[in-house]
Amino acid sequence: MHDAPLGPLKVEITKVSFPLKKPFTITGHTFTETDAVHVTLTADGVSGRGEGNGVYYLDDTVDTMMKQLEEVAPLVERGLSHESLLDILPAGGARNALDCAYWDLAAKETGVRVWERLSIPFKTRQTFFTIGIGSADEMARNADAAGRYPNIKIKLDADDPVGKLAAIRRARPDARLIIDVNQGWTFDELQEYAPACAHLGIAMIEQPLPRGGDEALEGYRSPVPLGADESCLDASEYAAAARRYDVINIKLDKCGGLSAGLTLAGLARRDGKQLMVGNMTGSSLSMAPSYVIAQFCDFVDIDGPLLLAADVDAALAYGPDGTVEVPPAELWG
Repeated sequence: MHDAPLGPLKVEITKVSFPLKKPFTITGHTFTETDAVHVTLTADGVSGRGEGNGVYYLDDTVDTMMKQLEEVAPLVERGLSHESLLDILPAGGARNALDCAYWDLAAKETGVRVWERLSIPFKTRQTFFTIGIGSADEMARNADAAGRYPNIKIKLDADDPVGKLAAIRRARPDARLIIDVNQGWTFDELQEYAPACAHLGIAMIEQPLPRGGDEALEGYRSPVPLGADESCLDASEYAAAARRYDVINIKLDKCGGLSAGLTLAGLARRDGKQLMVGNMTGSSLSMAPSYVIAQFCDFVDIDGPLLLAADVDAALAYGPDGTVEVPPAELWG
């Protein structure tokens, strides 16, 4: 982490909105755009940036993020240290944006990339490409159209999930498939669908049960690894999630920044859990710090910019197979 610079520090907070290429549906929600806040910290002519997208199911909106950031901005400008963020802001999108801006400012000031500062061996990663909920035929067509991506993440609810998966598997027998239920199944439904998921070669089932309703998973032996997303927001919820899940999904908007994400990753790696890094459909500025976490992950889901109609400048470069190149220094970190 990075102490506040010696020179005067200016904080700029702005609202931004990124329209999606097309409507995107998950359990209980359809999105047509993603709204975010951008934080810019400037000292001695050097600027660092961060993006917060918030957590929709926690009512962590642009307005609440703006309010939190505006309240702490005077403290930051008076020299609040990076380390103190955990004490003055709760986990969520506001702290994520500010935390990542501190990391970026340190990189810009020193010329040392974030992963170099952390002594993390850095390599290019390959993202999953996400398919939203639709009819079985529509989802199979979308999977086929995404034929250049070897890794596909499938959004599902309780409406004919096995039929949809079977159609997608016929369209993409070659693909590594994971599914994300976004809290959309009951425990009985999980027990019913999981064997078919195993038969269809699904590599992981993410968040099958509602947040706060997954005690039934303790002692359950799933034929497919289970991933915690909404059920593990940050390190404070890790112990319970570790008893119930095989995979921990780290999202920087959930845990409140790269600093908190690294802490959660350390706990999971200590215990031999598999790791996933996810996103709240943000721009490349949001994905770049997540790319640091991706270095530890078995499942990398940082495809948010691929769903946007337009990205930020100096955006991440995505290869035709979903390979994500190292973030440009002018973007972040």
